[in-house]
Amino acid sequence: MNTHLLLQGKTVLVVGAAGRIGRVIVDAVLAAGGRAVALDTDAVGLKALTDAHSPGTLSCATLDMADRASIDRALADAHDRFGSVDGAVNTAYPRNARYGRHFFDVEYADFCENTSLHMGGYFLFMQACSRYALESQQPFSLVNLSSIYGSVAPRFDVYAGTEMTMPVEYAAIKAGLEHMTRYVNAYMKGRGAAFRANCVSPGGILAGQDGQFLARYGEQCLSKGMLDAQDVTGAIVFLLSDAARHVVGQNIIVDDGFSI
Repeated sequence: MNTHLLLQGKTVLVVGAAGRIGRVIVDAVLAAGGRAVALDTDAVGLKALTDAHSPGTLSCATLDMADRASIDRALADAHDRFGSVDGAVNTAYPRNARYGRHFFDVEYADFCENTSLHMGGYFLFMQACSRYALESQQPFSLVNLSSIYGSVAPRFDVYAGTEMTMPVEYAAIKAGLEHMTRYVNAYMKGRGAAFRANCVSPGGILAGQDGQFLARYGEQCLSKGMLDAQDVTGAIVFLLSDAARHVVGQNIIVDDGFSI
């Protein structure tokens, strides 16, 4: 099998496409022969994507993941333009301005708002994709971006001596997302649609973090330590492809051994 053409002829929505990981996922979909529909709230970031790629294989549109009509419109527009939608990747990371505080500093209202923004948006998107699969009766593969911290407890010692932490909202969101992904698969079984959803859980992604943190984190890994976004795309392309057509409700961890 030519791995460079795993997504030949497939149309894939990428939510959060203007973000650090989303941009790389768009590139990976296109490199694998697919067509990408880049969706984000960031119109400027989407314009940069449009300028960097051929319009025949990439289209861009703004998306409000908290608005069902916005999601339905994105699916319908992609279907009308390309004839079908074969899959989607959701890598969105919505949060309020106070997100990221240390555990004792998190206010109840902020905890609720951040979990609602993130998990609520992922719920709406999963609901819309599964409904589309039922109505179109076409195979559909959804990949949700989770995290190692949806599966294992944080290692707070790697943050020692820095201002960094692992937000409690993040742990709740990603653990909930992984189980909600299993829930949707269980609900869709036997309904006559070849819909499947899986998670990919990256380890840390390089983004200019503190040097002490990077050293401590790297000591927990096999060889590389913190990853580049490109290190995660192989698992995503595989799950979107027909090679993974019987992979349902799973969580693939890509973390250079950090969680072991």
